[in-house]
Amino acid sequence: MLGAVEWPGRNGSVERVDKTYVVKQEDVHPVWYVVDASGQTLGRLATQVAIVLNGKHKPIYSPAVDTGDFVIVVNAEKIHTTGRKLDGKIYYRYSGYPGGLRATSLRVMLKKHPNRVIEHAVRGMLPKNRLGRRKLKKLKVYSGPDHPHAAQRPKPLPLS
Repeated sequence: MLGAVEWPGRNGSVERVDKTYVVKQEDVHPVWYVVDASGQTLGRLATQVAIVLNGKHKPIYSPAVDTGDFVIVVNAEKIHTTGRKLDGKIYYRYSGYPGGLRATSLRVMLKKHPNRVIEHAVRGMLPKNRLGRRKLKKLKVYSGPDHPHAAQRPKPLPLS
């Protein structure tokens, strides 16, 4: 709350009206988090990461302002999936030319590009507009245990 405002009410009395707090971009101070994906389920991890990228874990969340934090995901190659998704889940990409539709299974994608698997899962949980693309840039995914963001002093993300 920004503060109370005195307002003339009925019967000559004075009513107190509280102003609504509207978050501005300069009020947001992003924090860096690091997540170890080894042994984590893909969808459950992506959900937790998307909540932090959106900023929904903060009390100042606003859907029109980027209130989210940075998230670093390490060990993306050790992600876990349930059921028969390794062979049943297919990633498609289209070149734009006739016959240019390419399909890749999750098993092949984890071997070649494990970071794209997590990026793709999180992208589907973010808004499909300019703000969502801006929030996705705050996601850093690495297939191994090392990352170049030690200078930002990331804190471990508490996963529920």
